[in-house]
Amino acid sequence: MNEIVMTAYKCVKITLLVFGCMLSSYAQSNFSSKVIGVGVVVADLERSLEFYVNGIGMVRTSSFTINEDFGKRSGLTNGVATDVTILKLENSPEATDWKLMSFGKKAAHPKPKVIQDDTGMQYITIQVKALQPVIDRLTQMKIPFLGSTPTPLNAKAHFVFVQDPDGNFIELIGPLQ
Repeated sequence: MNEIVMTAYKCVKITLLVFGCMLSSYAQSNFSSKVIGVGVVVADLERSLEFYVNGIGMVRTSSFTINEDFGKRSGLTNGVATDVTILKLENSPEATDWKLMSFGKKAAHPKPKVIQDDTGMQYITIQVKALQPVIDRLTQMKIPFLGSTPTPLNAKAHFVFVQDPDGNFIELIGPLQ
């Protein structure tokens, strides 16, 4: 189970389909939702909430507790209780669940510097209507930007790359204004 938690913790490579996704008719018939919920284990829940809510602009939508009994029976935590805070890009049922939880310890692996430093999920992509407000908030929070930011992708869109407090890479794409 620790490998699964560590994989989620490392924020393995996944592109969140923020504004909905089109599934193949075969896949769509097998799933009851088009939303993927992502569980992220963080070292410091309050620090991560500050980053995602005040920096990125996500909204806190709900929370729940994984109790000792369910954690053990389900194989999630081997009997350790934890609180889970759900963030979304907007408060709607169609928005992806970004589920943050902490067990009060730091990662057992070094913080990656670039996506090829490790295997598995390495980054998420968030499409925004305007990058400049996010850039301004992250700058005010003294969050370092990776590479030459913002990087133009085309005539309308730019690319910004940052890491959350635990080293998970966040790719932000959209027009500057």
